[in-house]
Amino acid sequence: MLKPSLTFVLWLAIGVFVVLNNFVGDVWIGSVLSVRALEWYRTLVPLPYVAMLAIIHARRTAGSRWLESALLAAVLWPFSTVLVDVLYLRLLYGTQPEVFLDRFDGPYGLLVAGLFALPLVAGWACRR
Repeated sequence: MLKPSLTFVLWLAIGVFVVLNNFVGDVWIGSVLSVRALEWYRTLVPLPYVAMLAIIHARRTAGSRWLESALLAAVLWPFSTVLVDVLYLRLLYGTQPEVFLDRFDGPYGLLVAGLFALPLVAGWACRR
């Protein structure tokens, strides 16, 4: 069953978690870790949370239209989470959006790939 509202609510939870994770990393953990280790922290910590929300999404949208629901999440979650990250850096640090693209040289692409793939994998695993 296609549930766009569920997809949106779970995306909001992902967006809030990613912003809070970045904030905690910048304020408390960033002073202890190197820049590269901080990038790995920002990437690896949200992935299990995204996997959990992808499983919740897949279980709630299982049925004949599971693929449409999984595709909706797979398109919405990565794009909008990257947008939230850009806005976070822009509002907090005043960085230009071009500076954000440098994050893709590191492990940040793994988070974006996970945001795309996890709803599809969980939907496929939970289909009925």
